[in-house]
Amino acid sequence: MPTDSNNSKATHSNSQSVKLFIPHSQRRKFFLLFTFMTILGWVVGGVFSLAVERLLTQIFATDSGQLQTWGYGIRLLSNIVFAVIFAADQALVMRRYLSGWRWMVATSIGWLTAECVATAWINYISSIASSLNGTLSPELAIIFGFLSTIAYIFSGIWMGLLQWLVVRRYTIKSWWWNFVPSVAFLLISLLVWLLSLMQNFMPEAILYGSQQGFTAIILGIAPAIGFCSLKRRLPRQTQAS
Repeated sequence: MPTDSNNSKATHSNSQSVKLFIPHSQRRKFFLLFTFMTILGWVVGGVFSLAVERLLTQIFATDSGQLQTWGYGIRLLSNIVFAVIFAADQALVMRRYLSGWRWMVATSIGWLTAECVATAWINYISSIASSLNGTLSPELAIIFGFLSTIAYIFSGIWMGLLQWLVVRRYTIKSWWWNFVPSVAFLLISLLVWLLSLMQNFMPEAILYGSQQGFTAIILGIAPAIGFCSLKRRLPRQTQAS
């Protein structure tokens, strides 16, 4: 009967929608809200972290020895403030679909770990470049710059790994999430490179603002697309993630 057929199709459609981590009816709203909150977290986190760094720098500025000793700690505290605010803004959206506090902790620690790893590798590559006698040739400068960019891109795997430990509890076949931040870092690197080609045609403030703005947008869009591609883990599902 037509009625039974329609009911069967509706039931099948609903069951398919339930399997999606972000249901079809919520995707557009989720995409826009997650991207917006990521941008907001980037801006607010950046402002607060700079404020903390400047405040602590002024406190220890009276003694240059203390400032040099506490310089690393000040930068670390500033980075922690940024990471927590950035992750908390995303968690406000994610708490509807998974544990908000777990996402905040994983993203905060993941961001700090990725940044530390990237900084360590970039400093190591820079030290090798500095140890070479004489001025670097243009070819070597490009090679060392490329290696630094690669180090930055692959550092995102640490952030992806920690986020995946949370995501895998609620989804299936989500192993590829480990590489989502690296994809975002790759897109950011390409965009920064393209914008750098225009540095002679726009004021430095506009160039910097554009880089920061597009970076925040990519950090929101890439995970949002990833979330919309995931399938939810059902209560009795035993498939490996």
